[in-house]
Amino acid sequence: MKALTWQAKRSVSVDEVPDPTIQEPTDAIIRITSTAICGSDLHLYETLGAYLDKGDILGHEPMGIVEEVGSAITSLRPGDRVVIPFNIACGHCFMCVRGLQSQCETTQVHSQGSGASLFGFSKLYGQVPGGQAELLRVPLADYNTIPVGSDLPDERYLFLSDIIPTAWQGVKYANVSDGGSLTVFGLGPVGQFAARIGVHLGYDVTAIDPVAERRAMAERHGVKAFDMGDDTIEQLRDLTDGRGPEGIVDAVGMEAHGSGFPAFMQAAVGMLPDKLAQKAMETSGIDRLTALHPALDLVRRGGTVSLSGVYGGEASPMPLMSMFDKQIALRMGQCNVKSWIDELMPIVEDPADPLGINDLVTHSVPLDDAPHMYDIFQKKEDGCIKVVLKP
Repeated sequence: MKALTWQAKRSVSVDEVPDPTIQEPTDAIIRITSTAICGSDLHLYETLGAYLDKGDILGHEPMGIVEEVGSAITSLRPGDRVVIPFNIACGHCFMCVRGLQSQCETTQVHSQGSGASLFGFSKLYGQVPGGQAELLRVPLADYNTIPVGSDLPDERYLFLSDIIPTAWQGVKYANVSDGGSLTVFGLGPVGQFAARIGVHLGYDVTAIDPVAERRAMAERHGVKAFDMGDDTIEQLRDLTDGRGPEGIVDAVGMEAHGSGFPAFMQAAVGMLPDKLAQKAMETSGIDRLTALHPALDLVRRGGTVSLSGVYGGEASPMPLMSMFDKQIALRMGQCNVKSWIDELMPIVEDPADPLGINDLVTHSVPLDDAPHMYDIFQKKEDGCIKVVLKP
């Protein structure tokens, strides 16, 4: 089969690799019909190469048709159409029954001290082959599939794999009261949905992003979008009677723009041999914090900052004195996808498309074009906001 594989920093290629096979009776093989490039994939493309091996298959936002099932599978049969959540969980352990599938004790990556295994996301999360490919082996497939109907196009369902539940969890974690105020930092795919979810829930939603096309897209969905300038924080504070928004979703994460020294340090660590780079990241790594620190500054006293963007620095400096003084709450973590599906499926299937799912994909291309689209997506060129690959 063809698959998108990691080769080196900022280098991926589409290669012929062996087809996946049933390895456990609880496996299924899915023929991928659509798979997306996620902002988290760019962390692998740019920053986390020390945890990848040449030839690793990337991708964690797939859907497709069941092609083969193991002997212990009870809820699936060949021909079923399914979405694949990005985290791999068992559904019955201590964590899963509490709605924390991203911490599943059955698939936790103990060798790295990490939570549940993820598709296509490096040694940190199990080094499980990902879904930017023609075929995907799904472990524990009775639980790690989301059956969907046949009437709507892939793009209406595909984002249940990650970015819609991630945005929903991010907004829920922001703990905004009815009719309250929400600000979203970053209008990439997760930020777009977080802002639209806020509008859908009746909040007063503002957002910040330096890219004009992203701001324009958000504004089509009732969001007041701002460029990040010297006075943006004060403008947003003024809109909330000087207090700041009740909740903030940081949908940016570790590779925020405008962070000179942390960006230099990330680049320097990336030049080290893998073992040394891993040690540096795990003990002294720092993130680019030009989204998080302004979010902590802007949020009102007693408010909540919710982190949906991925952070990876163990030594990132935090303004703890002011956080304590302002009584700020922080919520964060990988999305527990399966916990939110029952709430989200009716919204996704609503003919009125209340989240504007039909207005997100800017580039839909064959899998063979994936290397070029990684480059375009990272550089935010050609109005690129969301890429869907068609194997």
